[in-house]
Amino acid sequence: MSLLTINAVTIRLGGRTLLDGADLTIDPGRRIGLVGRNGAGKSTLLRAIAGEIAPDGGDVRLAARARIATVAQEAPSGPASLLDTVLQGDSERLQLLAETESADPGRLAEIHERLRAIAADSAPARAAAILAGLGFDEAAQQRAVQEYSGGWRMRVALATALFANPDLLLLDEPTNHLDLEATLWLESWLARFPGAALVVSHDRGLLDRAVQAIAFLDRGKISVTPGGFDEFVRIRTERALQLSSEAKRIAQQRAHIQSFIDRFRYKASKARQAQARIKALARLPEIETLIEPAPTRFDFPEPARIAPPILALDRVSVGYDGVPVLRNISVSIDMDDRIALLGANGNGKSTLAKLLAGRLDPLSGEIRRGPKLRVGYFAQHQTDELTESEAPIDHMARALPRATSPQVRSQLARFGLDADRAETPVANLSGGEKARLLLALATREAPQLLILDEPTNHLDIDAREALVKALADFEGAVLLITHDPHLVELVADRLWLVAGGTVRPFDGDLDEYRALLAEQARPAAKADAPPRRDERRRERAETRAAQAPLRRQAKEAETLVAKLHAERAALEAKLTDPAMYGPGRTADLTAANMRLAAIARETAAAEERWLEAEAALEATS
Repeated sequence: MSLLTINAVTIRLGGRTLLDGADLTIDPGRRIGLVGRNGAGKSTLLRAIAGEIAPDGGDVRLAARARIATVAQEAPSGPASLLDTVLQGDSERLQLLAETESADPGRLAEIHERLRAIAADSAPARAAAILAGLGFDEAAQQRAVQEYSGGWRMRVALATALFANPDLLLLDEPTNHLDLEATLWLESWLARFPGAALVVSHDRGLLDRAVQAIAFLDRGKISVTPGGFDEFVRIRTERALQLSSEAKRIAQQRAHIQSFIDRFRYKASKARQAQARIKALARLPEIETLIEPAPTRFDFPEPARIAPPILALDRVSVGYDGVPVLRNISVSIDMDDRIALLGANGNGKSTLAKLLAGRLDPLSGEIRRGPKLRVGYFAQHQTDELTESEAPIDHMARALPRATSPQVRSQLARFGLDADRAETPVANLSGGEKARLLLALATREAPQLLILDEPTNHLDIDAREALVKALADFEGAVLLITHDPHLVELVADRLWLVAGGTVRPFDGDLDEYRALLAEQARPAAKADAPPRRDERRRERAETRAAQAPLRRQAKEAETLVAKLHAERAALEAKLTDPAMYGPGRTADLTAANMRLAAIARETAAAEERWLEAEAALEATS
């Protein structure tokens, strides 16, 4: 029996039809990711399922006695502790416990039986484990909710929904207020969740590892594909190719028939055949084209090369009001570096970013910057620095006082802010469009070092992929702080762990970091467990240290192969230009062909190093 049935549902809001006869069925225990373009109606659908709005047509049916949990839109507040706030999320448990005060013996027995069935005695431990996974240690769980900022209180709201242990869990962008560590924990928690879930998210990692199917809301209809987001993309791409091929075939058939009709419609000798062709033309199927928006593209300006290291820290301490947050930092950055910072919120990642960006002075130690180093800095809090009444073109013109109007517009266009949006007041821009403006501002001077602090918070899936591609093509260094594991895995080739008041390289990949977090979260089951865990941790650390040079070799070779492929493609495109074969271009033609031959040799050598390093890593794993 289905847990949730959405049958021919139509919803209209503000004169727009968001859902138009949409259908969806969710079985017990089924976890589904809900995706679609911004404004397609995903959040509206969740509200309809939760009973907050009524559909204009069709019906939403939930199985009898099924319980739904959603994250409260308003962050909790008040003097209650975090732990007590989460425990209050299980209304049935609270009601039963209150009833024990006055129930007669017969009813009391029923109550205790039900309390045992819902594992009420383990509720505090479950609530504490969820809060710990979302970044609250034991001491933090005892503090009043009102002591925390809005983002942290929204984590408490999420913890409350997870703790409710519902039959159907509705989550709308659950990672928005999380750091990477909490996001990785949530992925793992959802993958083990025994109930059903419908999750709206732009986080590809979450949609790949935590759900079993993808529901795509498009033009008012819902289609479901099995598997995670990568499988959804594969199936959708194949379908688009099939439609494209079929459309071409039918278009050719239509053109052929129409040609016959046009030629012989008014010839008496061909009238019957022409009428037959008209009927045949009417019977040809209409191919439903995939109405895709214009592809999202980001384009970072190319920076000038400067000598390495472009930035170096020697025994630096940094903090606020003379109190260090991070101590004894000794790291360096080159232009080819792609670094992601690991570590829970509050450990100092953003403090380090501000230090490197020149927004914060060191308390001690030495910072050496390349004499021509330019740094681009992006942080979500910078939206507060935007002037709501002004348009992006006004912000960019002020940031580039010597630039011409076409140059100002060109920089905005690099991030998808076309002529209309360039002149739209900031107050009327979406969160994603504001993020694009901040990226355009951060990169306006073609920086050699780009520091991105949570760049994807308001970007949809397409924009996140555009950011990944742009960073892959970017010729400068990148320092990344993000809660998006997919972005870390595709962009970063070095990981720095910010923890314990300092910064150190993490010699491992994100999967190893996941394993480390899981091990740290696992409680000691036996008295002798800590020494064994310490021993296993030491063994893993030794293995990572031994593998680190091989990982670097493999990554460097992989990066070089990608660059050589790109250079070869550019040269081959150049050689197709007829101008290359004109008078006086013999030297250029010879140089290009010689470089192509050299690229082939360098590619073969780099691929060999890559394979050798991967084989050595496999042998030591």
